[in-house]
Amino acid sequence: MNLDLTGKNALVGGSTQGLGWATAVELALLGANVTLIARNEKSLQSKVLLLPNSGKQTHTYLVADFSDHLQVESVVKSYLQTSSFHILINNTGGPAGGPLLNASPEDLQKAFSAHVICNQLLTQLLVPGMKQSGYGRIINIISTSVKSPLEGLGVSNTIRAAVANWSKTLANELGPYGITVNNVLPGSTDTGRLASIIKTKAQTTGKSEEEVRQQMADEIPARRIGTPEEFGAAAAFLCTPAASYINGINLPVDGGRLGCL
Repeated sequence: MNLDLTGKNALVGGSTQGLGWATAVELALLGANVTLIARNEKSLQSKVLLLPNSGKQTHTYLVADFSDHLQVESVVKSYLQTSSFHILINNTGGPAGGPLLNASPEDLQKAFSAHVICNQLLTQLLVPGMKQSGYGRIINIISTSVKSPLEGLGVSNTIRAAVANWSKTLANELGPYGITVNNVLPGSTDTGRLASIIKTKAQTTGKSEEEVRQQMADEIPARRIGTPEEFGAAAAFLCTPAASYINGINLPVDGGRLGCL
């Protein structure tokens, strides 16, 4: 099974922490040259030094805020003048929780912009290089909510579903060029995002954070919260030559929690 990503260049969004960072690490372990992109340059500077390196890999970073499309476009375009990417990991922080009925139009617009619009922008910038090389992998880190909406995450449920359908449409369009587009759907995974969700739920229910966390674990057939590394491994696999015939799918990495196929 060919899992070798030597010589492949990967751009990973939201990659200084959580699932983005875990995916970046796994890609580097498979031999890819990894470019981290996020808004905090100090975090980027420290994280890029921690990426696994065989001694023949070149890792770097780009500073851009996904809420600023002009900045993202400018930074990535500048980098593409001297290089190209074979792999794109679309990932950014999820919208704030809360009932959908309480969300303002601005809340929905902000989330759509940071997820759908930024994904579209980055894809349009990177696909020409993928076509030229004959190799492309686009992975969107979204949520199991695209299969079953999650309570209390109204805006997120809405926007994640939009990304999933955007992705499937692109998979059909880009398949003839050797470019695959897939979604990886994290369930309960030990990240800062989960800690925030647990804290909010504890405050609204009156339970302790430990009780909320255990309740979450009990709802998972694996009876535990997943690790970022487990998620990163699944996302990285879809970027390899071995996954060349996997296209347009939603892959849950949730320990079996989803009650639907």
